Amino acid sequence: MDVIAEQLSRTRAATVVLVTDLEDDLAAIAESTSMGPDDEHDPEGSTVGYERARVGSLLERTRRYLSDLDAALERVRLGTYGFCDHCGEAILPERLKVLPTATLCVDCAING
Repeated sequence: MDVIAEQLSRTRAATVVLVTDLEDDLAAIAESTSMGPDDEHDPEGSTVGYERARVGSLLERTRRYLSDLDAALERVRLGTYGFCDHCGEAILPERLKVLPTATLCVDCAING
């Protein structure tokens, strides 16, 4: 499990950097409109409103992923990482490789 915790910790560190970058991007967008809300459509690009919504959505998703990583690290600490929260069976390593924050095995994820 030490290898798993290491991998999750590295992913978490990269995700923290991404959160910071997205927060900076959102602040820059807000600053660019601080003199007056100018949301004229640039025929060569997107509107400020669109960019604000896009970056805001990415930031929300990234924060949620960070929270999922924290929960996965806690499961590693407790010795429950890799087991389905619903049925208690082991989650396939292939699933955890693709989705390291998975809390459900494939059967429970599909069948609810």
